[in-house]
Amino acid sequence: MREGSLEAPTRHPLDWQNPDFYDMEKIDAEMRRIFDICHGCRRCFNLCDSFPRLFDLIDAAPTGELDSVDSKDFKPVVDACTLCDLCYMTKCPYVPPHEFNLDFPHLMLRYRAAERKRGHKDAIGDQLSQTDRNGKLARLAAPIANWASDRKNSFTRNLMEKVADIHHDAELPKFHAKTFVARARSDAPAVNKAAPAYGKRKAAIYATCFGNYNNPDIGVAAQKILAHNGVELRVEYPGCCGMPRLEQGDIDDVAAKARSVSQHFSALIDEGYDIVALVPSCALMLKFEWPLILPDDPLVKKLSQATFDISEYIVDIAKRHGLAEGLKPLDGGVTLHLACHARAQNMGAKATEMLRLIPGLDKGSDLAVIERCAGHGGSWGVRKEFFEVGMKVGKPVARTAVKENKAHIASECPLAAIHIRQGMEREGKDKEGFTLPVKAEHPVELFAKAYGLI
Repeated sequence: MREGSLEAPTRHPLDWQNPDFYDMEKIDAEMRRIFDICHGCRRCFNLCDSFPRLFDLIDAAPTGELDSVDSKDFKPVVDACTLCDLCYMTKCPYVPPHEFNLDFPHLMLRYRAAERKRGHKDAIGDQLSQTDRNGKLARLAAPIANWASDRKNSFTRNLMEKVADIHHDAELPKFHAKTFVARARSDAPAVNKAAPAYGKRKAAIYATCFGNYNNPDIGVAAQKILAHNGVELRVEYPGCCGMPRLEQGDIDDVAAKARSVSQHFSALIDEGYDIVALVPSCALMLKFEWPLILPDDPLVKKLSQATFDISEYIVDIAKRHGLAEGLKPLDGGVTLHLACHARAQNMGAKATEMLRLIPGLDKGSDLAVIERCAGHGGSWGVRKEFFEVGMKVGKPVARTAVKENKAHIASECPLAAIHIRQGMEREGKDKEGFTLPVKAEHPVELFAKAYGLI
């Protein structure tokens, strides 16, 4: 084994159907093994709050080593993990195939799954992670839901903090009465027959729960871009990918979603459709997490091999067929944040490649790229206990974005985009000459603007 695991990282399937997976004594032994390695390395000290919490525990222990840390004190370390996977994919030199076999995020997941089996559930987290139910209910009264969730509404937000543990100052995503699926069916753009890719690509856009209920504009932009580039399209939403449930340690529910969604897309894949996910977290689930949960399911494997992230797909069209004409410069420049779950897909910086296709952004300083965690972490980042922690983790991203002071701010992760803009609002309030962008956008929205499609 070469020092530092110079081979590409690989991941083992989750042994979640084995009773030993939930054995707390065995989990504790594995945590101590891995935590001791982390303590000796400390390379991930600035990635998230889990590692500072772990190292502070050890440093404050009587011996200054892990042997004098009580196991009950490990829980805050677990709670601070957002399953962003950056430690695994970008930092840790001891991931498989290295003999140390270190997978910190999946160990945190295992701990949560074991807690859940023992009946120790996060009741509020369970409710927040029911994204399909919440989206369906909220869209029925979207104006009221958005009024109540506005952080300027001190009465409702203080009440939400007391009842639902949602921090009163956390910017929350909006809901839309008309979902992306509904918009796609009522206003489908015509396919451009003059595009180089016409007749060569078919895509089923996986709307995702966020794209369907919270930000249909992302889906509309993607739909218009792909249609303009000659792609035969469908828009599908068979259900949530399960990432919010994975964060809660509910692997059984995630497996059920994987079976259902992969079954839905199977026939389309057989018909030659590529599956294109709008949100990196969802693409990550379909490509990598589901095959680790259900490694022997042929439909899950088939879906994994057919799935693209939206930025990845547009770049693939550009490279294989060429893009349709019509891209024009974006005034004022762009600051682009690369999402953790996009980086964890191990596909390269596809959002950067995509925006570089826009005239004026192909070279020079008009495109500033930030490769660092924004600190949101899904529903984790809006909770009372973790919101300010998330803002602290994301402060370097916000500071860099304020310093760049571009006209546009974008992130591949829509939740991170909201979080970054709120951080920019804090960091830039006293900066002379700084202008806060009206909206934090997805890169495909900027690409559609460059085409004049939105």
